[in-house]
Amino acid sequence: MSGTPGAATECRSPRGLRDDPGTDSDFRMIPPRIVVFDLDGTLVDTAPDLISALNYVLDREGLPPVPLQVARNMIGQGARRLIERGLELEGRAASVADITRLTSDFIDYYAANIAVASRPFEGLEGSLDELAARGFRFAVCTNKLEWLSKLLLDQLGLSSRFAAICGADTFGVSKPDPVILRETVARAGGLIAGAIMVGDAGPDIGVARRAGIPVIGVEFGYTEVPIADLKPDLLIGHMRDLPDAVARLAASGNTP
Repeated sequence: MSGTPGAATECRSPRGLRDDPGTDSDFRMIPPRIVVFDLDGTLVDTAPDLISALNYVLDREGLPPVPLQVARNMIGQGARRLIERGLELEGRAASVADITRLTSDFIDYYAANIAVASRPFEGLEGSLDELAARGFRFAVCTNKLEWLSKLLLDQLGLSSRFAAICGADTFGVSKPDPVILRETVARAGGLIAGAIMVGDAGPDIGVARRAGIPVIGVEFGYTEVPIADLKPDLLIGHMRDLPDAVARLAASGNTP
């Protein structure tokens, strides 16, 4: 981070207690503590716009729409898998080429309608403000494409809150592969040993376990398996509870 504009140019010891050069440890920066978020179903309720895009491509295939409440828990494994599951509900199989075509149509429609009804979950921004004041830095680790993730967060006015926004195409791997989480934390300027994951479904719990970091599960997201059954370290039912949950894990020694 840059220094304070207009700061005095007088040279001082970082501790302000002595003028001798000191040791290297005196100048060593403490890495920021990173809270890493899943996107769909954790930060933002994206289900209305995702299912609208799914129903757009299903309609073009002459198939009926999937009700929102039925389809919510199908979200989280990427557009391609969402389309496959939508077709499966109607007993339809499709070739790899057809799925690729439908996925392209889905992405085009979704990108043009990405924030029509999607909104941050209640309490999110206040919790981010509180955690930022405590010195935490934030990152997004999602199985959504990176450019779509940034587009969504841009349109919701949230992008500037995150030091890194990484998707399934950023590093060539998806959750629960731990590489995507480790690299996201590194891109945000932190250390994996000081990170905490927040997510709503199996891939989030799995990536945290494989990377060896604690995970907070949210009960308001998209998952066919109840999040409690996946045994996150802590559960929250509302975003207002996030700062206390992060503080509990930090106090337990899971972060620097």
